Amino acid sequence: MTVMPPTDTFYLEATGLFKRFGNSIALDGVSLRVGEGEALALLGPSGCGKTTLLRVLSGLETPDAGTVVVNGETLTGPGTNVPPEKRRIGMVFQDWAVFPHLTVAKNVAYGLTEEQIAAGRVKETLEMVGMSAFADRHPDALSGGELQRVAVARALAPRPRLLLFDEPFSNLDTELRIKVRADIARLMREVHMTSVFVTHDQEEAFVLGDCVAVMRRGKIEQEGRPAEIYENPATPWLATFVGDANLLDATANGNVASTAIGDLRLIEPRQGACRVLVRPEHLLIGNGDDAVVSAVEFYGHDTAYEVMLDGTRLLARGIAAPRFATGDRVSVTYSGPDVVAYAPHAVNLPLGSATGGVRVP
Repeated sequence: MTVMPPTDTFYLEATGLFKRFGNSIALDGVSLRVGEGEALALLGPSGCGKTTLLRVLSGLETPDAGTVVVNGETLTGPGTNVPPEKRRIGMVFQDWAVFPHLTVAKNVAYGLTEEQIAAGRVKETLEMVGMSAFADRHPDALSGGELQRVAVARALAPRPRLLLFDEPFSNLDTELRIKVRADIARLMREVHMTSVFVTHDQEEAFVLGDCVAVMRRGKIEQEGRPAEIYENPATPWLATFVGDANLLDATANGNVASTAIGDLRLIEPRQGACRVLVRPEHLLIGNGDDAVVSAVEFYGHDTAYEVMLDGTRLLARGIAAPRFATGDRVSVTYSGPDVVAYAPHAVNLPLGSATGGVRVP
């Protein structure tokens, strides 16, 4: 199978989408763009509008305003609303929605024309997802991961131009979820399929998406590459949503900000009071007398420490087993890239607090 590199073409463009249900605004001027062959991870908390946006893209919901364009064709817009069955957009649902009374092959064949079936479309698609050996089995004889692959095969069989996934891995246990999502992400890239994945899991979004769009309260807070979203989040809320974060009081003077852990270089120059974002993995805990360890959590692959430094609560992460215990006095130093600064009262938290830290009993 030929692997085709993504292009810079915006294959999917949604602009100014609004959708209201009664007094509730589900989509509030949402715009996004996805390049051909790219995967967009749509990340956000429950109720933020992710699934509504997916349903608008598929044609299952009609927006109150806005446009949806795929490969240059307007599917939704003023005076235009192409029905779902004519959009050539596939969708994989959270519960997989396979037919229990049909074999795997017949599930995949559902909705195909006789000509497509005769041309071997079912066999070809099952080979793509590694399910050829299961063609004659019924869904009740399959594992959760196998069912997920059947659902993907059925969505791929008509050869859609866009594939949408609504929380597709939420019904799988942790170990299987990690494997299946990696397999599906790899498959989407191999077949050069433009896709949108809805998820509330930050780690999953970063694994699946060439780009990530983070939604909150019906709006997109930021869209960009996973590393950009993590390292340079647009808002303090987003900083805490996509990972553990320390938001520290600081005084900026140009490209340098003075904080409780020393002077830090800023990504962009600033003056006066602000808050800076420090990721826990960029804090080094060592022997010293600067701070006191107030909590420790060991995860096997790393250790999370909560430390108190001059009244400031900090979260730090270190590789491997714990070196320090609760009550130990330690030093805290920063070792990382230039940091992002926000307004001093940009989030509704006490100044000097950390968010996303270890929960203390």
